[in-house]
Amino acid sequence: MTPSNDPENTGNRWSDLDRPPLNGAALRRALVRDGGLYRSLDVVASTGSTNSDLAARADELPEGAVLVAEAQSAARGRLDRRWTAPARSGLFFSVLLKPDEVPVERWGWLPLLTGVAVATGLARSAGVDTALKWPNDLLVTVDGDERKAGGILAERAGATGVVVGIGVNVTLRAAELPVPHAGSLALAGAVSTDRDPLLRAVLRSLERWYGDWRGAGGDPAACGLQEAYAAGCATLGRAVRAELPGGRAVSGEAVAVDGDGRLVLATGAGVRQPIAAGDVVHVRGTG
Repeated sequence: MTPSNDPENTGNRWSDLDRPPLNGAALRRALVRDGGLYRSLDVVASTGSTNSDLAARADELPEGAVLVAEAQSAARGRLDRRWTAPARSGLFFSVLLKPDEVPVERWGWLPLLTGVAVATGLARSAGVDTALKWPNDLLVTVDGDERKAGGILAERAGATGVVVGIGVNVTLRAAELPVPHAGSLALAGAVSTDRDPLLRAVLRSLERWYGDWRGAGGDPAACGLQEAYAAGCATLGRAVRAELPGGRAVSGEAVAVDGDGRLVLATGAGVRQPIAAGDVVHVRGTG
């Protein structure tokens, strides 16, 4: 689907005064600068998927292209799961990265790095403690319960690129939750739900963490990323079940995130099992 700047495609953009549109010009003035990561920033009223749109142009666009959508009709999470939310109720955006000087085997850290950056930016700007569920979920606490308020999807794009997509529920109300275990910054008691400063804070945090990681040649320990991720990861210290590709499952205690970004489980058989990819379920009643 081609992105559209026509507000008519998503209805009257002022139909919900609690959800004003983002100010694209102000965001560009704040974030696009000489010597910085971000080379362009576009805000569209609606598109299918910001990840797909950037990926389709990855070879022609420079690193640091940012695409933000007020609404997405075909947003995807991991395992091609659908991501749905009302228009202007959250932050839905993608960033094109081209870490040429980082060995490809370390690119698996990009979704984890993005999680740290988003959590750090939201803590400062929204005053909400955002935890990380390995490998790509953003968790908040609503009425004492752990809820998913966002997610990250990193995909190879073009010859040398990675598109990192971020979705965060900001003003989603209880009646609008797509599933009972979803949440939003507003439901978690955010001190601010103004999306413009929230987006600026997240993108500045991403620029900082990405710059440090790239400067360290992708070494997660040298740039402090591995330590920061472990400190903010709600999965560590929990009993979990990892549902692996091919229908297998492994259960155990999540004890570490190793240098390759894999989750390490201590199983009942006394084995330390690294998990590179899979769906992790936090077993309730533990941790």
